[in-house]
Amino acid sequence: MSILSGKKILLGISAGIAAYKSAFLVRLFVKAGAEVKVIMTPSAKEFVTPLTLSTLSKNEVFSSFTNEENENASWNNHVELALWADFFVIAPATANTLSKMGNGICDNLLMATYLSAKCPVYYAPAMDLDMYKHQSVQVAFEKLKQFGNIQIPAGVGELASGLYGEGRMAEPEEIVAFIEKDITSKLPLRNNKVLITAGPTYETIDPVRFIGNHSSGKMGYALAETASSLGAQVILVSGPTQLSTKNNAIQKIAVTSAEEMYEACHKHFDKVDIAILSAAVADYKPKIKATQKIKKDDATLSIELESTKDILASLGEIKRHQILVGFALETENELENSKKKLRKKNLDLIVLNSLNDKGAGFGSETNKITIVNKEEQVKTFGLKSKTEVAGDIFNEIIPLLNE
Repeated sequence: MSILSGKKILLGISAGIAAYKSAFLVRLFVKAGAEVKVIMTPSAKEFVTPLTLSTLSKNEVFSSFTNEENENASWNNHVELALWADFFVIAPATANTLSKMGNGICDNLLMATYLSAKCPVYYAPAMDLDMYKHQSVQVAFEKLKQFGNIQIPAGVGELASGLYGEGRMAEPEEIVAFIEKDITSKLPLRNNKVLITAGPTYETIDPVRFIGNHSSGKMGYALAETASSLGAQVILVSGPTQLSTKNNAIQKIAVTSAEEMYEACHKHFDKVDIAILSAAVADYKPKIKATQKIKKDDATLSIELESTKDILASLGEIKRHQILVGFALETENELENSKKKLRKKNLDLIVLNSLNDKGAGFGSETNKITIVNKEEQVKTFGLKSKTEVAGDIFNEIIPLLNE
């Protein structure tokens, strides 16, 4: 899956013959899983139609501050458009537009949006070779570099003038590949492998019954998606849940019992840099599994239980370079019990959940956590969505990679 999947891309199109390529570029962004909105300079509409671009992007195309055909329509808010975008791509970027970008000239919707953008800005120059080499254009390149804008290098080839040389806009496939590579190179977990466990385990009583718990797996799946978005190679060992991963790059291993989860974790632990065990693993399992369904013959039923293998403790015993993170779901003496678990199981961090906190715990869309590190320093967070909580957890993990 592309790193652009789920991202919001604002595509700016200025008036050059290369604007015809923008239709292919929109299509590739959409195919990569991105949501695309398009802003055109008024003159760009002479090279490619808004209808084509709106059809491909499935969004309205903007080219002016107001809807000229409807005087009662609301204005097109350039600030809102700029804040909407995760990435702003200007392709083609003509000599005229580059000069405006470098000097802050704001005479159209595209430029007003550019000057309001807080997201990364990519631009793909497109012009004739003498224009490309002109000192004013080279000065604009330097200014934009100082602004933090990222140039997608122009190619060498046949130009609209019939000349051959530098100034040809990069092909749409090259633009997408350049942006994907640039984004990936800046992700904090791009060279790391992460093992995450999620969900409950089911311990068989007989062919139709089991011992389990109410874990939905939502926290673990949020951690997996977040790790993948940060560039990590993710192995998700999941107990029985109704969830699925959005990112196809995540390697999901489905297990049922604590024993199966233990085996999967030990199989992959040696190869990972980070292991986060967020699954709610059963502490006990039936000592004897009935091969046939147990009949309801008596008023009571006694089942002898035995301990399951402690996955977290076993990994803590063999860890070398790995950062090991555990979860603690507590109902009393929460902090004291979490610190004890942190020390006993040789963890780098422990994430505390309390069932006493409203909105936290099994099944909810939110969570409220406290993180304790090896020095037993405590950091408490407010109630947040589980995706935001996953971000907070990785914000604590990432600095440990450089220690």
